[in-house]
Amino acid sequence: MAAPKPRTTRSRSHRDVPDLEKMDAAYSWDALEWTKIEPVTRSVSRVNLDCLLEAEQVIAEGYGVVLVNTDEAGTLFVTNFRLLFLSEGTMDVISLGTIPLATIDKFNKIVVKSNAVSRQSEKSSPSRRLLQVIGKDMRIIVFGFRPRTKQRRKVYDALLRCMKPARIWDLYAFQCGPSKYSNTDPKVRLLNEYFRLLGKGSLHASMSMIEDGSFTLSNELWRITKINSSYTLCQSYPFALVVPKHFSDEEMLQASTFRARCRLPVVSWCNPGTGAVLARSSQPLVGLMMNMRSNTDEKLVAALCSNLAGVRGSQRRKLYIADARPRKNALANGAMGGGSESSSNYFQSEIVFFGIDNIHAMRESLTRLREYLDTHGEKSSDGMSSFLRHGGWTWGGGNLSSMSASVSTLGDSGWLIHVQSVLAGSAWIAARVALEKATVLVHCSDGWDRTTQLVSLASLLLDPYYRTFAGFQALVEKDWLAFGHPFSDRSGMPTVSGSGNMPYELSRQSSTGSFSSSPMRQSSGAFISQASSSPHAQTSNNCSPIFLQWVDCVSQLLRMYPFAFEFSSAFLVDLLDCMLSCRFGNFLCNCEKERQQCAVSEVCGCLWAYLADLRASEGGSHVHYNLFYDPTIPTKHEGALLPPAAALAPTLWPQFHLRWACPKESQAGELEVRCRKMAIQLSEMQKDKEIAERKAQEMTAAMESLKSELQNEKQLSTSARNVAKNASKECEAIKRAIQSLGCKVQVSSNGYCTVDIDGDLMKKSNQKSHPASRRTSHRSLPSPSEENDLSLSITVTADDVPSNPLSHICEALCPLRTRDGGCQWPDAGCAHMGSQFIGMKANFEAFDQLSIYDGYFKPE
Repeated sequence: MAAPKPRTTRSRSHRDVPDLEKMDAAYSWDALEWTKIEPVTRSVSRVNLDCLLEAEQVIAEGYGVVLVNTDEAGTLFVTNFRLLFLSEGTMDVISLGTIPLATIDKFNKIVVKSNAVSRQSEKSSPSRRLLQVIGKDMRIIVFGFRPRTKQRRKVYDALLRCMKPARIWDLYAFQCGPSKYSNTDPKVRLLNEYFRLLGKGSLHASMSMIEDGSFTLSNELWRITKINSSYTLCQSYPFALVVPKHFSDEEMLQASTFRARCRLPVVSWCNPGTGAVLARSSQPLVGLMMNMRSNTDEKLVAALCSNLAGVRGSQRRKLYIADARPRKNALANGAMGGGSESSSNYFQSEIVFFGIDNIHAMRESLTRLREYLDTHGEKSSDGMSSFLRHGGWTWGGGNLSSMSASVSTLGDSGWLIHVQSVLAGSAWIAARVALEKATVLVHCSDGWDRTTQLVSLASLLLDPYYRTFAGFQALVEKDWLAFGHPFSDRSGMPTVSGSGNMPYELSRQSSTGSFSSSPMRQSSGAFISQASSSPHAQTSNNCSPIFLQWVDCVSQLLRMYPFAFEFSSAFLVDLLDCMLSCRFGNFLCNCEKERQQCAVSEVCGCLWAYLADLRASEGGSHVHYNLFYDPTIPTKHEGALLPPAAALAPTLWPQFHLRWACPKESQAGELEVRCRKMAIQLSEMQKDKEIAERKAQEMTAAMESLKSELQNEKQLSTSARNVAKNASKECEAIKRAIQSLGCKVQVSSNGYCTVDIDGDLMKKSNQKSHPASRRTSHRSLPSPSEENDLSLSITVTADDVPSNPLSHICEALCPLRTRDGGCQWPDAGCAHMGSQFIGMKANFEAFDQLSIYDGYFKPE
């Protein structure tokens, strides 16, 4: 039984009042008529919602809640997976107010007290109870609760319990199970990608191959080693690695001790044709004085630089060591034992620093960008647009343009500057590999954040396979998941080790309870933060939007090269939403080893299977497909994309950054919308074409059946004609037999039979049968004495003769008839022919009625 809907009476919405009155109402929050909302108490057990996902359960709920961003009233549910907000009347899901628990960055309680004129009005105007929720997906939402109902406390406590559980197996992904979104083991897919890179794409990996260790294949330059199959070499590396062919496993063990966290240099991507290599590692442990060396590490790096093919003298290819950090940061890491390589220790090498900031700078930058968009967006967390907030039209005002919001405009946040740095570094790496056929070794401090960004983005530029759906999945699973990007640490989720002390990030000094990003908010009332003093309010220093920033870089490349990518920007948005929500197990844990310990691939659902199912539901017209994708367009440098420096000017990603603050701006461009509509129309026309083709096939089958029937009719007609010919011959034989008796017989097609008998024959017949003639004197036959040359004409019609008409002729004229009417010659030809007369006559009548001519059946 459905739960009764709460009754909420509200005076007037923001949309129903003039601008000045609306602005005043917004400043005093009077648009939310809290005191007029009738209290409602319901039990969670009675809630039965059709919108709940599999294994999703309601933990707490609040009725008569107002979404301050849009001034909508509804019901707020806290489930084991998300914060679900349903509209008051229709019970539809409000997307802005619905956010997965894992996507919530922080939340806190806020009390709003209006500026009262008198004490009496202050007493009659109770404070507003608000709950601010800040998401990792660029939205800041605020819910308003009725005072003195304790609904906010119930929702707040439920969020404390469910948002970040202490144990990883308490996450929704483990409770839901694989369901229908199961997939093969990620180890198998990693080996398939290795086989492709080694030029052995025709081979297919299997679990049996992994179990018996028979996956150690090789080509002329590289081999797949199983030295890390038990994760003893490096816990954050995958079980299989691609290394130089003539570099032994014992030497790899020695080289790993010279790199931070044992992340030694290995091959991430290679060109089978040119031998160019893109390798990755962590920083070397050179120490404070930068004087520590490792002969094995130098030998391994030198082995990555194979000889150039087709060059005299076996010239070695150039080695570039790309350090993603600023130079000063690399030097500072030397105090902790780290540092950077020296070009004098590595033959024919060049050290390049990209100057990309660390994870903490990225986290702060995204926070500033989120607050900036909330301030200038159309739907703000304080219920006011920038037009009302500033008392007039300003830049933004609900019209935040992604093109105008360039690097210079959003310079204070620094987000686009960081994106530009990653793009520029990746383009530089791709150019060195594609143009110079050089070997590039990329690393940062630990080799799993900035290194992963640069290596995967450079691979995307170099290899067109990675710009397809299957290739993009292989790229993410190889460089991000297999090589140990710490997704749990970066998203603040519990891990296998140390899952009992996971801090809850609910408030921070920059944004807790102050609404500092919105001008003039302090004039509307006193905002008092009620952030908890418990350890849950601590900030996790390891959270950072590294993967989000990389996907943002991919969207920038998609904007620059719209014909080169099979997937669209909508696919990237859905990928990010699934990653942030932790609905599936692909992005849980920090490395491949932890995911194997938790049996994630067996227990949890697969994100890639879910996205593939979405695409299969609508075919090629799905929004995940890029309408402009054309793999046949030729590109320079063997399919590599090498953007010029002038093109690396990123803009806001409207489909992701602006979808909550400026929904209109987040929509696709006009050209893409028109193409999408045309694609839908084309899909409908193709469906109509398929229906028409099926009908045409049915008609063709019917015509073939009719043709077969006509062929049968032709055969039957030919057979009937043969029968008619035979009947005609028999008729001629009958006539000759009767004529042999002295009679002349004429049979017409209308059934008349005429027999002429000569007088001499009648005379002889009468002489021989005189007694009989006397007894039959009643016959009207003339006597022979009257006329010697008498001829007798007897006409018999088909209507007068019910049986064989020749039998009557025999009875009257045959000289071989006995007195009792029998025939003295039963085996005579006339008797046999008489028995066939009826059939012959029926055949002639049938042929006379046929309308099928010889010309009707055309020769085949």
